[in-house]
Amino acid sequence: MKILDQPKEGDYSTFFSTYLNLVSGNKYEEQILKQADSLLGLFHKKGLEWASTAYEEGKWTPKEVLGHVIDTERIMTFRALCFARGEKSALPGFDQDPYVLNARFGEMQLHYLLDDLMAQRIALLSMIRTLPEDTLDLVGTASGNPITPRALFWIIPGHFAHHMKILEERY
Repeated sequence: MKILDQPKEGDYSTFFSTYLNLVSGNKYEEQILKQADSLLGLFHKKGLEWASTAYEEGKWTPKEVLGHVIDTERIMTFRALCFARGEKSALPGFDQDPYVLNARFGEMQLHYLLDDLMAQRIALLSMIRTLPEDTLDLVGTASGNPITPRALFWIIPGHFAHHMKILEERY
């Protein structure tokens, strides 16, 4: 895989700094695959009851967190594709809570969600491999803020790391 350097400050809104500060280096593919493996290991170790139990009232279950991560990765990947292809229209934001509620991740079999994460990660890497290098820094607008495909791609493992830490510490 080609090297995917991290985005520069200014390629994304400061909102995403929280996620981008959780990832480092430029071994993107390695990080993406290691993260997926560690999540699979966590869910297999903890079991089905754990996957369906929130750590407190009103919080998502681990299965719902997993579904949210998958949804977010799909949205970030779609945005990156649009901007890499030169999309000039602004893309909307999304409210994560109705997405999780309407998806009903808690009703899904865990192995479907885990397979879905792996499929999303493989599709993500495949797409990155086929993008021309100069399209990674084209600027588009999402949620009212300028952002590049490169930044969107790096937000994915940062967002994942954020939620993985929560799964490990609170659940």
